[in-house]
Amino acid sequence: MVGLLIYFVGMQLHLGRTAEIIITIVSLVILLFRTTKKAFGQLSKKVLDENTLITISVIGACFVGKSLEGVMVITLYEIGKILEARAVSKTRKSISDLMNIKPEYANLKIGEEIKQLSPEEVKIGDIILVKTGEKIPLDGKVVSGEAEIDNSALTGESALIKAERDLEVLSGGINVSGLIEIKVEKTYENSTVSQILNLVENATDKKAKTETFVAKAAKIYTPIVLGLALLVAVFMPLVFKGVTYSESIYKALIFLVISCPCSIAISVPLSYFSGIGKASKKGILIKGSDYLDGIKDIGQIIFDKTGTITTGNFKVSKINTLNNNYNEEQILNYFAMGESFSNHPIAKSILKEVSTEFDSKNVQNFEEIAGKGLQYEIDNKSIKIGNASFVEAEADKEIGTVLYLKINDEVVGSIILMDEIKPDAKQTISKLKKLGIKTKIFTGDKKEFAEIIAKEINVDEVKSEMLPQDKYKELEKVLNTNTSGKKVAYVGDGINDSPVLARADIGISMGGIGSNSAIEASDMVIMTDELNKVLESISISKKTNRIIKQNLMFSIGVKIAILLLSVFGIADMWEAVFADVGTTLITIFNTLRILK
Repeated sequence: MVGLLIYFVGMQLHLGRTAEIIITIVSLVILLFRTTKKAFGQLSKKVLDENTLITISVIGACFVGKSLEGVMVITLYEIGKILEARAVSKTRKSISDLMNIKPEYANLKIGEEIKQLSPEEVKIGDIILVKTGEKIPLDGKVVSGEAEIDNSALTGESALIKAERDLEVLSGGINVSGLIEIKVEKTYENSTVSQILNLVENATDKKAKTETFVAKAAKIYTPIVLGLALLVAVFMPLVFKGVTYSESIYKALIFLVISCPCSIAISVPLSYFSGIGKASKKGILIKGSDYLDGIKDIGQIIFDKTGTITTGNFKVSKINTLNNNYNEEQILNYFAMGESFSNHPIAKSILKEVSTEFDSKNVQNFEEIAGKGLQYEIDNKSIKIGNASFVEAEADKEIGTVLYLKINDEVVGSIILMDEIKPDAKQTISKLKKLGIKTKIFTGDKKEFAEIIAKEINVDEVKSEMLPQDKYKELEKVLNTNTSGKKVAYVGDGINDSPVLARADIGISMGGIGSNSAIEASDMVIMTDELNKVLESISISKKTNRIIKQNLMFSIGVKIAILLLSVFGIADMWEAVFADVGTTLITIFNTLRILK
């Protein structure tokens, strides 16, 4: 705005030729600064791109006395870039959410005393105490006590883990209930939580820069145009009699002005802007033109399981009756009466399944035992709900979370809870396969659960019981062995997915239930959590790319015709500018089809 204001006000004041030249130089320095800086940056890497062509064309226009055309060329180009930048309003921020999993202190046990220290100060072999509500500060083994651990920040799995003697626990997990003493087995710098933080910080540096189709085309187009202009300047006097080098250089500069991609400069960023805009209307946030361009080239998609393929919520998949005196509805009601007093995630899942009203007013002596279950009394009956050891039952070999119901001294039933598959998961995987895209699941969940889900939705490959660093290493292998030229995408939602989302060619996060760190680390965010949006984004990417190619072919075709006419003196600068404006308008109208 400042550059344009200086130019147009200066021209209207009629201050004389010298003043107008100074005003033009000042306005062009302001307008061209960003583009010229990028051009020199690319030249230092021995690359000629569209920034170089724009810079030379604008300066060339001024040398041939067409400063207005030069100003309009850079203005159109800048408007296009500004439109694109506006579409990418969400940039990567500091991964503040990840820092929330970093423990602030450790309770070091020295004899009978407890001393609060920084996790970095604790040594291997030290005993630390973790109370209810505290984060586990370091990796180690439980030496005494029992607790329920929430590892969702690490593995993405919502099921709580029962921590008891000799169980190895990971830093970053949260003690939901209970009290445990842990013998430290790793220093803080080698702990799980520290590794996750380091992985995310380094992942973006390792990620290859995605280039748009236009950026690749510009690398070819720019040297050809500059080479042709040089040929016109050098050889025109040798081929045509009576043409001086002064005239041939003038023709070469006109050649550069005509070849400057005005229509491309506005229509291409507008195409990406339109594509990103259409995606956002569909609930898909794409963080830049390079990622919108790259989505069409996805050859493999790796999915996290919980919260991505599944809802992350438990659902009662089966009710078993082990006594003929009780039916399924009665068994579920006994579960509901006890669980109605609990805030446990499983309790909420069970209560959702109850279709009939139940009366919990007569429940007496309710007690919740951390990591085991609960017990209560009703109508002179002693009720126990929990795992096999708590109710003294023989454990079923059922796959899923199994809870048993014991009335007085008899186990009368059980329920099995499973993570619910998203309704559109199976259809999305099927359609991705039809597009020739290979599908995989990387999950921290148990092998048997993961394989059931993988079989149900028919993915090509599944890897289970993975920590964030395992997912990262496995993704590195996939990227290093990927020789197809296609891109590798990762779809996830949790803090544990942040390293792989940042490292993948295209990181796709679930914005509805996803953590802030996952959203910030990704290149595309699905705000509605619907998996079929991946298909929609591929479709939008392909349509955008198709229209960009049409615009490029049309613009370059028209330019070649005008360039040939200009060399032979048939087309003048104004015809060239008029034709360029015409192609710009046509390409803009063509671009608007993306929004349909």
